[in-house]
Amino acid sequence: MTERNAPAPQAEHRTVLLRGGDVHSPADPFATAMVVERGHVAWVGSEGAADAFAPGVDEVIDLEGALVTPAFTDAHVHTTSTGLALTGLDLSGARSLAGALELVRAHAAAAPAGRILLGHGWDATRWPEQRPPSRAELDEAAGGRPLYLPRIDVHSAVVTTALLDLVPGITGLAGYHPNAPLTAAAHHAVRAAAHGAVTPAQRAEAQRAALAHAASLGIGTVHECAGPDISDEEDFTGLLELAAEQPGPRVFGYWAEQVAGAKDAERVRELGAVGAAGDLFVDGSLGSHTACLHAPYADASHTGTAHLDTAAVAAHVSACTEAGLQAGFHAIGDAALTSVVDGVRAAAEKLGLARIRAARHRVEHAEMLTPATVAAFAELGLTASVQPAFDAAWGGEDGMYAQRLGAERARTLNPYAALLRAGVPLAFGSDSPVTPLDPWGTVRAAAFHRTPEHRVSVRAAFTAHTRGGWRAVGRDDAGTLVPGAPADYAVWRAEELVVQAPDDRVARWSTDPRSGTPGLPDLAPGAELPVCLRTVVCGQTVFVRPNG
Repeated sequence: MTERNAPAPQAEHRTVLLRGGDVHSPADPFATAMVVERGHVAWVGSEGAADAFAPGVDEVIDLEGALVTPAFTDAHVHTTSTGLALTGLDLSGARSLAGALELVRAHAAAAPAGRILLGHGWDATRWPEQRPPSRAELDEAAGGRPLYLPRIDVHSAVVTTALLDLVPGITGLAGYHPNAPLTAAAHHAVRAAAHGAVTPAQRAEAQRAALAHAASLGIGTVHECAGPDISDEEDFTGLLELAAEQPGPRVFGYWAEQVAGAKDAERVRELGAVGAAGDLFVDGSLGSHTACLHAPYADASHTGTAHLDTAAVAAHVSACTEAGLQAGFHAIGDAALTSVVDGVRAAAEKLGLARIRAARHRVEHAEMLTPATVAAFAELGLTASVQPAFDAAWGGEDGMYAQRLGAERARTLNPYAALLRAGVPLAFGSDSPVTPLDPWGTVRAAAFHRTPEHRVSVRAAFTAHTRGGWRAVGRDDAGTLVPGAPADYAVWRAEELVVQAPDDRVARWSTDPRSGTPGLPDLAPGAELPVCLRTVVCGQTVFVRPNG
């Protein structure tokens, strides 16, 4: 069966034996070899047993001591925006406002005339000036050209006057600020105008760049989180078609539009989406002061922005469940998360808890959880689609979270250990381009969370970034290298393999083979991360490192 959100089948499947390395498999913790046949794992085992397979395969790959793992799944990606960031103006490395403006000047000077300028990644909390660029400063730096610069969290943006001129009525929209970043409807309007100016060729180029970059990092699957407030239908369907037609990572698409009944659900399916989920906004973000809180921000006299209330959440979940469609939401603030769990619980009271749990509805980000909302996630069978790199970027006593919320509230954010203890399924992602595609860095961020009580083992984090993403789309038969599973795997150059625990009260590093636990690379801070040598999706090689 050919699906729009999966790679096209190969014309010919070769039987391949990989041997002479370490194969990370629960089927055999000491495996050194693996056979792939017809796009699936056929066998994993020891070097001695591999001899029996060698004469009957089409190809033998000598791993030369390399590590083979399941390919990563990034459960939250904005593919076109990621590609535009890779091919456009990246301000994530700017260390000051002045430095950012200089990068804008250089980019404007080099960009072809007539093309809209797109950038990404600025974060004024990291700059000594502690403020975003003004419109006048951007007008000067961009030479009067249209320029769209979303903040790193993509929930607000600064723009030039020339871009505002392309959006009639912009000054009357909610979230318009003449001397501050645009938020809410005003931001959505300028984003639509900016992305609408991107040509189909530019868009396809960006999508190919993003998927190729993902493949080079050992990522075999991405969940595209799209929707009418983020991109457009042409962008979404074009990405799914591109991913199906060319070798590369699988793309499962989510379309974040409210569903009121069977007709809406069918329209979501016709777009090729696997769910009406992803960035269906219940609130905004902490960095932009738009996450919806129970108590005011520490550095602002308000509680953020609510886009959907409990009743709207309940209606969406009920309609999706009745239509057999996965539902989900973007929710970051504690008030937003309360609305989500109250709404899902109301749907469960209407349709029955078993039906709600079976649907595996999901919540993106889920940062300001409390013990009560963690327990509700477990009760309702909600998947937490989370981004550990957020904590690495903004956690800690002096980070953005502490600035926005105060140190005490900030320490409660992203409680991965509590979620796992409660039995909540975790799926890890990047929200790229908010934080970069970086799977091993993501696993490290969860294992070495800035708040020690929230840390999880490397093994648990790795599982959340491989098998967890597959479970989040309703597949329990993938994301692990066992016979019968899809042959989605990556080959890595890595140092000694260890078993790492998150708590100093137990052995943190162990290389004792008697444990029977497959080892993983040492991800301690400062250790070199593994380098991807090859990525394979459905038995098809989609990346090989040159001179690897």
